[in-house]
Amino acid sequence: MLPGTIGLVMATEAVKLLLDVGEPLIGRLIMYDALSMKFRELKVNRDKNCPICGEEPRITELISDYVEFCELDHSEPLATAAD
Repeated sequence: MLPGTIGLVMATEAVKLLLDVGEPLIGRLIMYDALSMKFRELKVNRDKNCPICGEEPRITELISDYVEFCELDHSEPLATAAD
């Protein structure tokens, strides 16, 4: 039931953004307590130094090479769940 409740909220947000109606949750975070059936809203301040949405963004396109982006050493094999 919990994934359904959160999924419904997420779908509602997507529709509001696509149709440009209502008040989207931009700058706000919703916390849901399923046991007490309560929603709580928190304000989230924008980080001026954010590499994506800050005042001087450094990431301006989709990441295509995560290994390079994360500056991983190509000489060492990546760890797996079996390791």
